[in-house]
Amino acid sequence: MEQANETVRLGSTEIQVNKNGFGALPIQRISDEAAVYLLRKAYQGGIRFFDTARAYSDSEHKLGLAFEGIREKLFIATKSGAVTGEDMRKDLEASLSNLRTDYIDIYQFHNPSFCPKPGDGSGLYEAALEAKKAGKIRHIGITNHRLAVAKEAILSGLYETLQFPFCYLATEKEEALVKECQKADMGFIAMKALSGGLINNSAAAYAHAAQYKNVLPIWGVQRESELDEFLSYINNPPSMTKEIKELIDRDRKELAGDFCRGCGYCMPCPVGIEINNCARMSLLLRRSPSQNQLTKEVQEKMSRIEDCLHCGQCKSKCPYGLDTPALLSKNLEDYKNVLAGRVSVQ
Repeated sequence: MEQANETVRLGSTEIQVNKNGFGALPIQRISDEAAVYLLRKAYQGGIRFFDTARAYSDSEHKLGLAFEGIREKLFIATKSGAVTGEDMRKDLEASLSNLRTDYIDIYQFHNPSFCPKPGDGSGLYEAALEAKKAGKIRHIGITNHRLAVAKEAILSGLYETLQFPFCYLATEKEEALVKECQKADMGFIAMKALSGGLINNSAAAYAHAAQYKNVLPIWGVQRESELDEFLSYINNPPSMTKEIKELIDRDRKELAGDFCRGCGYCMPCPVGIEINNCARMSLLLRRSPSQNQLTKEVQEKMSRIEDCLHCGQCKSKCPYGLDTPALLSKNLEDYKNVLAGRVSVQ
């Protein structure tokens, strides 16, 4: 591991940007005006890498509004979840239109269940190559939550970037991925850099990521206060102090073992359980203001766990191999104890 670096080079793409990437999934929840304000403030503050996806409803549209006229001064990565080459071509044209641009810097296959390759029958990689030759995309990347697919993508030599969950709660397996990407001259884009909200100290998260010279964390930003934190790290990047290391050690101890990362790939649930939040409610109660999780709305969502069919769909789709129904049941029991005052939280 290296000491803190203020910039990161994304492997053979030769893209070099500040260690703060803007994750544009959350801006789908705010108005056009609010999103454009945040995006432009991020750019003016020094952020140059923006990650979105076709699946993030109107996120691409908002980036298009914000960056029309200055497109060449920043880098945009987007994604397609298409499973055929024909559908990927349609996704790409929609993305170009939404983003108000004629090229995308990094076009990523969005969490495929397999590693797309030429000749695999899907036509996905062929469509990406065709778009690259036409100048519509500059680099081909892949995102995933599955270690096996990620490893295959690295070994294939077909991809210039890998986007994968990575934070200071990562295991040795994820750390090995980072090192393998570095050897292969692949950029590593770290999603879930705050572990879906379970990490509540952004300085510690930044300091951890900064130790890896090929890792670009993308922070999901929805509020100006969140953006201001990350912008402050451009001129004053946090480093791995004794205090931060102690905090990370405490968090690792508390969050060790099987816990829901909130990725949502188990969804939808046949009976409408909001699995990606309900399966980690115990952690949310203790790591964020607990009153936010005790509203009537959240109570109603948690009560749906009692309707679980135990069909096994969520368990079979979990990329981390979790026993999701058991996690839901455990979290519901804890939630009821908190509501009844039998267990105290912050």
